[in-house]
Amino acid sequence: MMGQFVVNNLFHRPVRTLIGVLAIAVEVTLVITIVGLTSGMLQETAKRIEGIGADIIVQAPSSTIFMGFSGSPMPIKIGDKIAELRYVKSVSPALLQFNTSGAVETIWGIDPVTFREVSNGFVFLEGHDLEGPDEMLVDDWQAKAKHVQPGDTYKVLNHEWKVVGIVEHGKAGRIFVPISTLQDLVGARDKATIFLVRCTRTDHTPDVMEEMKALLPNYPVRPVKEFMTLMTSTNIPALQTFINSMIALAVSIGLLVIFLSMYTTVLERTRDIGVLKSLGASKGLIVRALLAETTLLCFLGIFAGIALSYTVRAGFLKIFPTLSILITPGWMVRAALIAIIGALVGASYPAWLASRKDAVEALAYD
Repeated sequence: MMGQFVVNNLFHRPVRTLIGVLAIAVEVTLVITIVGLTSGMLQETAKRIEGIGADIIVQAPSSTIFMGFSGSPMPIKIGDKIAELRYVKSVSPALLQFNTSGAVETIWGIDPVTFREVSNGFVFLEGHDLEGPDEMLVDDWQAKAKHVQPGDTYKVLNHEWKVVGIVEHGKAGRIFVPISTLQDLVGARDKATIFLVRCTRTDHTPDVMEEMKALLPNYPVRPVKEFMTLMTSTNIPALQTFINSMIALAVSIGLLVIFLSMYTTVLERTRDIGVLKSLGASKGLIVRALLAETTLLCFLGIFAGIALSYTVRAGFLKIFPTLSILITPGWMVRAALIAIIGALVGASYPAWLASRKDAVEALAYD
């Protein structure tokens, strides 16, 4: 009986019900998509760093785990000192430059010889390795996104580069240029953002790290595996604040729409509430009926929101093939719980207001 009453109430005003469902769907989609975008980008970055094949990463003092924003404060000669340490097989400097002109991307300046020694080289799908000062390599995802192939010109940092090779994605960055040319372009001559270190054997990594920390006491020296565990939003305060702000905005939208929907529902059904109370309905029954209606509305919105999240993800990936949006069951459940709690909070006052109505006054309401 209660179930039929709740369902009939929802379909009595289909447009308002649809607006409520869409509000919940947008709330769920915002939470899933924002978290999925940040988590996906961080995870994908961590996997590409792991794909290099280095054992240790050395960064400059006060640098962040977001290497693209770290600048280039380290003298490149540090790499020569690291190479002299026991159990060090090879060292490769890299200069990273963050670019927002036309697209958000990180350009990797590398030394082809030492990078090949550390990473065992690229897997070439087309073209060849870097040979000249103005040549560029792009991975297959970047090539697809920018519609480039070997022989094309790629303008970035106000410099025209010749694309000479397409490499398989998953190793370091998406765009690679000679480190010497990038140093000149950004005014960082003889500087590097990071040093990638490969040991003679993996089990020598702790010994090498101890010697490097003694040699460079103020420099972050991390094994690659530890670096991967750091690539989470909780380790980046500004990013976590942004995520929390977006979740709060999404919850506010859902709460306000549900509040307005339930409040107008109570006003429109004042006479119906009066009839129920005259028939002996308790305050608890009135509250349960309205909260049950809100819960059903919320579940419809959650399913719509999850479907919309996958649709938005597909749309983003079609437009920006290099993006990585990670949708996980854990965050779908969290988004659902956030939506349900927000909706019930938004419906609580209207439900309490309805339960307080006097039956005689409600029946006389026009």
